[in-house]
Amino acid sequence: MKNYKRILAFLAPYKSALLAGSLCLVAASLTNLAVPIFIKRLVDAVMVHKNLAALNGIAAAIAGLFLAQLVFSAAHNYLFDYTEKRVMTDFRKTFFKHLQTLSVSFYVKRRTGEIVSRMTNDVSTLENIVTDLPATALQQSIRLLGGIVIIVYMNWKLTFMVLALSPVLVLFARTFGRRLKRLSTEIQDKLAVSTTILEENISCVQVVKSFVREPYEYERFAGAVENGFASAKKRIRIASFFGPSIGFIAFTASLLLLWYGGREVIAGAISPGDLIAFILYATIIAGPMGSFARMFTRLQEGLGASRRIFEILDLRPEVADEPGAVPMPTIEGRVEARGLRFHYREDQEVLRGIDFAVAPGEMVALVGPSGAGKSTLVQLLHRFYDPCSGEILVDGMPLKSVRKAGYWRQIGLVPQETLLFGGTIEENIRYAKIDASSEELTEAARAANAHDFIMKCPDGYKTVVGEKGIRLSAGQRQRIAIARAILKNPRILILDEATSALDNESEMLIQEALARLMKGRTAFVIAHRLSTIHNADKIVVLDQGEIVETGNHRELMEKRGLYHYLYTLKTLQISHTPKEPEA
Repeated sequence: MKNYKRILAFLAPYKSALLAGSLCLVAASLTNLAVPIFIKRLVDAVMVHKNLAALNGIAAAIAGLFLAQLVFSAAHNYLFDYTEKRVMTDFRKTFFKHLQTLSVSFYVKRRTGEIVSRMTNDVSTLENIVTDLPATALQQSIRLLGGIVIIVYMNWKLTFMVLALSPVLVLFARTFGRRLKRLSTEIQDKLAVSTTILEENISCVQVVKSFVREPYEYERFAGAVENGFASAKKRIRIASFFGPSIGFIAFTASLLLLWYGGREVIAGAISPGDLIAFILYATIIAGPMGSFARMFTRLQEGLGASRRIFEILDLRPEVADEPGAVPMPTIEGRVEARGLRFHYREDQEVLRGIDFAVAPGEMVALVGPSGAGKSTLVQLLHRFYDPCSGEILVDGMPLKSVRKAGYWRQIGLVPQETLLFGGTIEENIRYAKIDASSEELTEAARAANAHDFIMKCPDGYKTVVGEKGIRLSAGQRQRIAIARAILKNPRILILDEATSALDNESEMLIQEALARLMKGRTAFVIAHRLSTIHNADKIVVLDQGEIVETGNHRELMEKRGLYHYLYTLKTLQISHTPKEPEA
């Protein structure tokens, strides 16, 4: 129930609408309780007194009650339903905002489909218990308590027969509610698996088709949804038995009331109107009893979903601003690493004892064999992760002592796998500076050697690039990413140079754009091309998580160490590799 209280806290901003809706709900419930009294009088006026004038008056009064109930119920439904949708909108926004605060490590460890499932399926399950459940509980409580008070006054013996059902219904609800809660959580977990498979197949559709793995992927997805169906079938079996069982108990009680009440009418102890009114009140009371049982099962299902949602909402980012962190001043570009050590798993250290110093405006090429720790090092430089020990200083300030946002605003990132959003070219470049003018946008595109090909696109800068930029070539995507970085005007650049898979013309255009981008800025480049290595002010050679060599190209070639080996190997590969056309 702790999680449920946390959900209800989202109702606080809308307490006025909830109060008005609750008053309408109370009025509608009280009107509903008054109807059997008037029906009792109507039946007695017909069957006992045979009074036509009384019949007409009572019928008109009942019609007025029905009209009042209609007005109050409509107002209550609108206010509560509106609040429910508004609250769930706020909840989704809060959930998404929290996802934005989590560190990169969270997304590395979680599959996209699982996160999407919690945002969609689990939040939709919660929607049923935000306002509808409290409203139903209030409405049924008024009907139950009001009905009991009235029937106790009318006939205490009949009241005892009705209330004897309560323990049976409560036991029923507790027994089946716990099982439904467990099954609901199980179903949501299995639904997340199938959602993950779906998301992976859509993202990797070219790989699936290239390897002709459609049958395999179908079997994988079918197995996941069938596994979910197996759990859903258990839930259906319980729910199918639960509802009719409640109905059976209620109908049995009604039959006993009719039998006993009929005897009382025949004996002259009560009037026919009393019997009908009592049966109506018994129905009103039985309704809340069954409703409370169903609400209990819905609550259990909602609590199962809330556990999965709050599991994420309770996560704290691994990389966060420390208390007392200060704004990052304008960066000059001096970067130092002192004794950096880092691991993703405690039994496998990725970086060990990393030390280096970079002067403002220098270009540093990071070189090394696969798995040497180059990508991890730039992740630490960007502060996507914090080192396990040691520190990184920018202009003499430890990164942990400054606020992340101020630091990130002054860093430019061009990753190896160019990531574009599915909107237009303009939107992707403008992502670096939302309020950029058209002139600034065009200037950045020209500097990235992207303006010419953009103008040849069907809609120019308004051309939609498709999901992840699929409608553009690799070289075009890369130039848009560079234009985006240029528009940001960062002080430190981190480049995972992605020119190895491009043709010579595209590589030349991108190299020119990168040269403009890096001018006057401190740049860290994971080098894939020899031209980048040649132009570097400093080359840092990594192997098995350690810096084994540092210097410029000439110095390192003279040492004839690992760099000489890698450079010679790369030269041989290039000299025997034919030119490949751009994709």
